[in-house]
Amino acid sequence: MAAEPKIGFIGGGNMAEAIIKGLLGGPSGLRPALLVSEPAAARRDHLVATYALRCCAGNGELAAVSDIIILAVKPQTAPAVLNEIGAAVGGEKLLISIMAGISTATLEGYFPRPVRLVRAMPNTPALVGEGVTAICAGAQARSGDLETAAALLATIGPVHRVQEGQMDTVTGLSGSGPAYVFTLIEALADGGVLGGLPRQTALDLAVQTVLGSAALVKATGEHPALLRDKVCSPGGTTIAGMKALEENGFRNAVLEAVSRAARRAGELGAK
Repeated sequence: MAAEPKIGFIGGGNMAEAIIKGLLGGPSGLRPALLVSEPAAARRDHLVATYALRCCAGNGELAAVSDIIILAVKPQTAPAVLNEIGAAVGGEKLLISIMAGISTATLEGYFPRPVRLVRAMPNTPALVGEGVTAICAGAQARSGDLETAAALLATIGPVHRVQEGQMDTVTGLSGSGPAYVFTLIEALADGGVLGGLPRQTALDLAVQTVLGSAALVKATGEHPALLRDKVCSPGGTTIAGMKALEENGFRNAVLEAVSRAARRAGELGAK
């Protein structure tokens, strides 16, 4: 890998921007030159103006000149993009895919020769440097490729190595999980408004409650069930609220959300 690798982003959406921001502001150790290929003019202009990136004329040009290529497009557009860059990608380049659902074997099948590939699943809190990413290696990845990908993605949050067969579950849990948490925050705030609180006060209380609770789990290392038990005084308010959650299927709804999102990730990858 070059001392100052050229990192090219095919797709310039929110997740690509989060990684760009992390690379430019964090100690990745890569000192990269950044390039982007993005079809939407307004989005392309924003990235170039904000981060002083080099904009490439097309995906093929970007693939030809980049050392690391980050595939940051929707899985539905993968066939067209991969066919476009296939001739420009060989064993000297590292590909990192953040496309949901598409296996490394499927991606490798689009290229006429073996390619070094790492599959990754980050999530949207990466936009504020609080993401989490899971990674796994393709069949032709070299020994240092996972380390390179981990160093790059660690600029947006912790990185976990998993088996390829676990990636759809990762997508259903942490990839889609922020949407579940946003819904919880909204519901907590609505409960406060129902009880007479001003909307902004209720929202502020809900946001900090979720943020502080997550921080407490992380800081103490205790199982969430043990921390929950410490809040549930006998005959008190919290256990009454917990009874309502159980009666209305809260826990099962979350379990089913993760399962369905994981299944959908698999369906996207099969198309």
